[in-house]
Amino acid sequence: QVHLVESGGGLVQPGGSLRLSCAASGNIFKINDMGWYRQAPGKQREVVAFITAVEDTNYADSVKGRFTISRDNAKNTVYLQMNNLQPEDTAVYYCNADIWRVGAFRGYEHWGQGTQVTVSS
Repeated sequence: QVHLVESGGGLVQPGGSLRLSCAASGNIFKINDMGWYRQAPGKQREVVAFITAVEDTNYADSVKGRFTISRDNAKNTVYLQMNNLQPEDTAVYYCNADIWRVGAFRGYEHWGQGTQVTVSS
């Protein structure tokens, strides 16, 4: 079994910063793409950023220049550094990863439980 556990959410004032972490654990052979999604109240879940196994990155237009995604393959962990946060960034942030378990023939998508980010003065 594989688990993704996020941490680092919280309440921050506009213009502030937060760093989210997501650690994968379990019977892991390798991890392919990893990413972050978010879902605000009353809205659909949207992709924020993702990073490939060779560390190519891609960002939603709304966060370009403010957010940075990175990964530490030795720790099976993906990070999201969020700077200059704005009220519209308020959402539950979910970690997503394509994980190839030991003994499997391909990778499967896994989701974390979500962490709340609230930007408010």
